[in-house]
Amino acid sequence: MNILRRAMTVLGMLCLSCLTASVVQAGEPDPSLQGDKVCTRCHDETESRPVLAIYKTAHGVKADSRTPGCQSCHGPSEAHVTNPKGSSTRPPVDVDFNPRGGTAPEILAQTCITCHQNGQRTHWDGSEHQHNGLVCTSCHEIHTHGDRVLNKVSQPEVCFTCHTAQHAQFHRQSTHPVVAGEMGCSDCHNPHGSVGPHLMLKNSVNETCYTCHADRRGPFLWEHTPVTEDCTNCHTPHGSNNGPLLKARTPWLCQECHTSDHSGPMNSGANLPNGNATTIGGLLPLGNQAPRSQMNGRNCLSCHALVHGSNHPAGARFSK
Repeated sequence: MNILRRAMTVLGMLCLSCLTASVVQAGEPDPSLQGDKVCTRCHDETESRPVLAIYKTAHGVKADSRTPGCQSCHGPSEAHVTNPKGSSTRPPVDVDFNPRGGTAPEILAQTCITCHQNGQRTHWDGSEHQHNGLVCTSCHEIHTHGDRVLNKVSQPEVCFTCHTAQHAQFHRQSTHPVVAGEMGCSDCHNPHGSVGPHLMLKNSVNETCYTCHADRRGPFLWEHTPVTEDCTNCHTPHGSNNGPLLKARTPWLCQECHTSDHSGPMNSGANLPNGNATTIGGLLPLGNQAPRSQMNGRNCLSCHALVHGSNHPAGARFSK
């Protein structure tokens, strides 16, 4: 029995040597199953982090000539395969995607971009995520069947790992239905880079918002300047305790710009309807002061309902 075991061990070592030699002699990665066998001989279903599930993904469809192999991403890794010094801990692979592996982020990103260089990945170089040292595997899971970041329901949890402030905002009273699983972060943002601000999917914030809110696009006969400039002048897209996603309640939001409309600024303890008024000259007793129009119903939108723009000939004040 011992002789048989030794013979099998020697045979296995010979087979491994042959496979290794074929990899080294070729000088190029072997994407075939034969090339993968060099790795999967050890990295099998007994791994603490199983890797064989990659054959259930697009990266494992060997019938497609574009499909990579283990060596395509990790390199031939001759020292890792042969372990020439016989160390109990093998040398790392040539391209190690482990965060503590020591491979430069530029090399890790380039390994993926070699194939994934078109479409939404065009602007990766110089993007915010690339500038902060992130690589593809910081968000993507390659050796699993069902990458979480590609699923609209689980994608936000991946983003919230870093974007904790936005995570909190999505639990406010008024939000986009991201936590509910009806939207994903990538519906508005392109994490691989963008020519627009804040990694927006389109060239500007407004263009991105108009993807869903087409009724706000216009063009209108009467346009509201803050609306045409940037939707975030009034709205906070990730979540607000003021509906609908407003940065502040009306009329106070409107009075950030409209400081002199309807007889003056917002009311305070010293400046109430039918009471004393505070002016640049001090406190003036104006007992007959009329109630301010914007406080009727405490909402400017009660009259100015078409605040995003109006096509009515008499809609200059966005009331029609």
